[in-house]
Amino acid sequence: MSEESTKITINEKEYEVDSLDEQEKYFVHQVNALRQRIAEARFNLDQMTAAESQFVNQLVSSVNAKEEEANEES
Repeated sequence: MSEESTKITINEKEYEVDSLDEQEKYFVHQVNALRQRIAEARFNLDQMTAAESQFVNQLVSSVNAKEEEANEES
């Protein structure tokens, strides 16, 4: 069983990574690593945005509850 070589596409032309020179392989590695980090950052941003929204909702609910209490007492 042979393992298929990794290919990349640049300007609509396909290249085998194994055929690239060391500097080009380094660039491919950097691009792949950065894409992974970007995906992780988006994932983390989604989590933080959802958490922020939840805390904002809790704050608004708390303030509204206090205002309703104050209005009922007056």
